[in-house]
Amino acid sequence: MNLKSQIDYISQPEYAKKLRPLMPPEAFQPNSNNVLILLINGLILICGWGIASRLDQWDWRLWWLFLPFSLIMGNSIVVSLFCTHDILHSKVIRNARLRQLLGLLGLTMLWTPPTFWKAVHNREHHNKSNSLHDPDRNYLSSHPQNWGKRIQDLFVPSNEVNPLWLIIGMANAWGVHTFRNLSSVLLFNNGEAQYPVVSFRVSAKERRAIALELAMMALLHVGILSYLGWHPIKLILSYFLPIWIGYSGALFYIYTNHMACRMTPVNDPLINSISLRVPKIFDVLHLNFSYHTEHHIFPGMNSDYYPVLQQLLLTHYPERFNLLSAQEAWKILLTTPRHYLDENTFTTWSEEYSVTCPLSSRAPSVSNGDIETSPQTLTL
Repeated sequence: MNLKSQIDYISQPEYAKKLRPLMPPEAFQPNSNNVLILLINGLILICGWGIASRLDQWDWRLWWLFLPFSLIMGNSIVVSLFCTHDILHSKVIRNARLRQLLGLLGLTMLWTPPTFWKAVHNREHHNKSNSLHDPDRNYLSSHPQNWGKRIQDLFVPSNEVNPLWLIIGMANAWGVHTFRNLSSVLLFNNGEAQYPVVSFRVSAKERRAIALELAMMALLHVGILSYLGWHPIKLILSYFLPIWIGYSGALFYIYTNHMACRMTPVNDPLINSISLRVPKIFDVLHLNFSYHTEHHIFPGMNSDYYPVLQQLLLTHYPERFNLLSAQEAWKILLTTPRHYLDENTFTTWSEEYSVTCPLSSRAPSVSNGDIETSPQTLTL
């Protein structure tokens, strides 16, 4: 299908208003299955640590037999993140304290306090997706060249990334991203810290809650390490390796969510987000997280109904919808720079090589009545 040369931006509420009546009502009912799935994966992690606690009783030549458990535990970390993500977006748990407790348990292995998650993800990212004010976007080329920007340039997929650093980054970039934003609100909370992509503030009440939740998470981690006896092999196979696998799996999705898209002055999920085609087994395991554009249109919707919404998007907005195979999305990331020179141009650290966003043929002009202005007028 030929894409229209000029398309107006459409905001997320406009999509929701048009599509909501076309969706089955049960799609917007709270999905209690996420709570059960979260608890099951928590039990998987506990069982894994229980088995690992006896590794010193195994013949050392059999330690490699624990590797499948490491992989399963790593997947449980991914699933715990995605379950908690959905729970904190929905109203399935109406009791605030119980919701926070589930959020704490689900995000402990990610070192992400639930109060902080709701601030950085639900409030900042979802309301300002891939705009100048989104803390989850790429750095600007004009951003100060500080440690936060240098580490992201080193770790994230791009045309310049060293494969070794990419592998290291897949296992550690989640921690860097969380530390960057978490430290900015706990240490400064003035919206002026330069090392995050975008600095933001939280309320005094939120700040206290974040600090308390982080302390509780630290105690849980110390408890796990102590239970494993601080034994190097036990820690590597049942603590660090699952964390590295889990972070890598989550980041594969997260990198493709928005990083290959242009910035937008209007929160238009079909322009600034990407949905992936992945093998069905991964959608089953990971709660349809590949349907990311759909999630941005209805953040609190039951993820089981994302495929229904996708068909509506393909019917009503085929020329706008960024639906790519996982391989295609990853290839775009590995063949383009990772800094925004402007909202439609990616550039390298040195700005010696720049390319137009590969998905920009889908990008609209900004319409204001009868006057159309180029998106390039968005000020960086």
